[in-house]
Amino acid sequence: MARDDHRGARRAVSHAEAGRPPSRLGRDLPAAILVGVGLGAVILISLFVARQWFIAVVAVAIAVATWELAGALRSGGIKIAVWPALVGGQATLWLAWPFGALGVLSAAAVTALACLLWRMREGPDGYLRDVSGSLFTVIYVPFFAAFAAMLVLPSDGTGRVLTWMICVVASDVGGYAAGVVAGRHPLAPTISPKKSWEGLAGSLAAGMVAGALCVSLLLHGHWWLGVPLGALLVAVATAGDLIESLVKRDLGIKDMGSLLPGHGGLMERMDSLLPTAMLAWLLLSLFVPIG
Repeated sequence: MARDDHRGARRAVSHAEAGRPPSRLGRDLPAAILVGVGLGAVILISLFVARQWFIAVVAVAIAVATWELAGALRSGGIKIAVWPALVGGQATLWLAWPFGALGVLSAAAVTALACLLWRMREGPDGYLRDVSGSLFTVIYVPFFAAFAAMLVLPSDGTGRVLTWMICVVASDVGGYAAGVVAGRHPLAPTISPKKSWEGLAGSLAAGMVAGALCVSLLLHGHWWLGVPLGALLVAVATAGDLIESLVKRDLGIKDMGSLLPGHGGLMERMDSLLPTAMLAWLLLSLFVPIG
């Protein structure tokens, strides 16, 4: 009961803060930019040196993100099957390389079963709560991340990954700039009070332009197909960010971790990238078929 009261108090504070006007910048901008540039450099080097190195970068990222998410859920009293999630997550990612979607689906299914069996050792008390948290972790982090690995596998994989990431980064930058300059109307005040409809409009504009340019210049496809690609990626990126905000508010925490100055944890940077990787793989497979 004490733990529940404490979590309730923390959530009450979080919701009370939602009613206060946010700062216009909202984060340590110089640190955030420096970290963002550093992460971008690591990704670009891995893509242009050897495409398969990108999978190794993603593998490290999902291990850290899984650990962060498991720790955050543990703070809310949810016991995650950490080792099945970590080991199975790596298998889900790496089996995308030789076996594609079949390897991803098979490894994810086996990982889910392992999580169900792992938790049986502690009996029925909280079983459904804990396995639900474990399955959420497996799906949200390694399963979604495996689609990023499948993006890079074709001969034009570097262009596919860059198209996905540039659209998401354009969404973030466009939304941030428009929100700072003109943000007046909250998009989801009880979930993320710093997001505004004006910021979403900026995200959509930047994402659609980025999508059109990337599909045309990087993948030699029809530019007009990049417009709906960019718009849909912006929509899912925004939803991913809001989903993580909901999780953090439910748990009564500010950030998933503290690894990245100006950002928080690595999950703070991956919340929009993870679900959009799945969508980018699906849409690019339709818009720019692999030859």
